[in-house]
Amino acid sequence: MTIMNEEKGGWSMNKLLQYVLLLALLAILPGCSDRLDMENASIPLTLGLDLGQDNEPIMYSTFPVFNKNVKKKTQETEVRAPSFRQSRSKQDAHSAGVFSGKNYQVFLVGKRMLMQEDWFQMLDVLFRDPKNTVSNRVLVYDGPLEELIYLNPKDQPLLPILLRGMVDTKSSKAETVKTSVQELHRQIYEKGITPAISEVSLDASKNIKLNGTALLNHKGKYVASLDVAETVLLRILQNKVEKSASITVTIPGETQKGPFHTDKISFSTDQTKTETKARTSSNKGKFRFDIYIRMKISLYEMLFPHDVEKNAPELEQKISEQMLKQFDSLIKKIQQNAIDPIGLGLHARAFEYEEYKRAKNDWGKALSDADIRVKLKVTVDAMGPVK
Repeated sequence: MTIMNEEKGGWSMNKLLQYVLLLALLAILPGCSDRLDMENASIPLTLGLDLGQDNEPIMYSTFPVFNKNVKKKTQETEVRAPSFRQSRSKQDAHSAGVFSGKNYQVFLVGKRMLMQEDWFQMLDVLFRDPKNTVSNRVLVYDGPLEELIYLNPKDQPLLPILLRGMVDTKSSKAETVKTSVQELHRQIYEKGITPAISEVSLDASKNIKLNGTALLNHKGKYVASLDVAETVLLRILQNKVEKSASITVTIPGETQKGPFHTDKISFSTDQTKTETKARTSSNKGKFRFDIYIRMKISLYEMLFPHDVEKNAPELEQKISEQMLKQFDSLIKKIQQNAIDPIGLGLHARAFEYEEYKRAKNDWGKALSDADIRVKLKVTVDAMGPVK
């Protein structure tokens, strides 16, 4: 018994010694030297960039206010500085805590800033400083950005939550694009595609409205806008329709009765598959793109009489003809502006690398001269419970 007690006591002492050594090592290990307690931090959810009338950059931020005694639930800061990094100390001076850029939800840029070439280099600090996030959604505001930053509608969610929600839900229906800061970086520096970002404005009642999509050139300069209907067509050409998209077309030959337009048909795309092939024509350096689209649709609304069950092929043909006209109009708009939001340059690189390599440094010009053909096959997959 005595021997067993000694062995047991010796085992306990060894274990205790191990624990003491472990605690000593943990005590001398370096901790997180850059740790920031929540009560000492300011959490900006919105980052904004605009250009003032004096051509000086203006940086904006919005912070939620976690205080039940404060009626206004957000705090806004506005500083003028040559760069975002230099604006950091000025933003700190306006906030109760230390500025932290890890929680941005949206990045807003005013259209006046977007009219300047190479404005994107202002965002360099977002990619070099790992304390910043690059997953925030990018939106352009059609007007002076201060109108949106200081809006503060009482009957709506916080601005960054509202805008991010709008982008995420509308992009799932192909009504806008979901471009993050990281994705914008890729589109700026990828020669085979030009950037596209969400566009918002205020209506006459000062309500925030999603306009569709803003198109930029390779230098990040604003060149054109697409409305919601055009954006849906763009997403189809990109083969980026995640779930379904809602489309309305006009069927010619149907007469208008009184004040009602009875020539409209609305449907949703149940399955959309887009394939793109690129080749060069006999004229050296001129590209040709063949875009094949197969689309199954469900009818939502038809304001004219038509027996879909018996005459579905006729209706499918009429829908295809009208949609092809819309695709042609969109492609002409893209080529006239010498941009490539579809990303046809990526297909040119995959199928005709040598020719693409010669044209890539001025790809917008090459695409404006290209022959782009769309072929569409529409199939009515569901017509609803009525004939």
